[in-house]
Formats: sequence, structure tokens, C-alpha cells
Amino acid sequence: MYHAPTFHRRCTCGRREAAQVAKEISEIKGVQQAEDVTGPYDVIVRAEARNVDDLGKLVVARVQAVDGITRTLTCPVVHL
Repeated sequence: MYHAPTFHRRCTCGRREAAQVAKEISEIKGVQQAEDVTGPYDVIVRAEARNVDDLGKLVVARVQAVDGITRTLTCPVVHL
């Protein structure tokens, strides 16, 4: 069974509130969910794209461009 490329993106924010960053990210096409959380990361994002190239464009061009994000870590979802 084919699964569209999906990833969880962990984001650390700077001066802005995590809730505002999560809200802004959640409005990006392809993002299924963005929530502010506690722990070593401030926001966790779940996103999906048609293929790996589109997924990369989503990560680089849109999610990382959100003002306030200082660091990210991408974790692809695998179906074993």
C-alpha cells in the first residue's frame, strides 16, 4: 500500500510564543497538525505531501520560513 510522505517536525521558537508559531504553521497547505507542546521542543508539526520532493519544498520553503523558529528537526514517518 502506498503512503504519501509524512513527517513530524519538531521546532524550537525564539522570542515569539509557541502558540502563535503553531497557529501560523497550521495555516500552511500540507500541514495536518501543528501544536505547541512542553519539553525540549516548542511546536510539533505533522505534514504530508504528494512526494518526497514536495515534502522537502514544504519544509524548506514554508515551515522553516515562519518567523520565530530558531531550530528544527525533521522525523519522517515510516510504515514497517
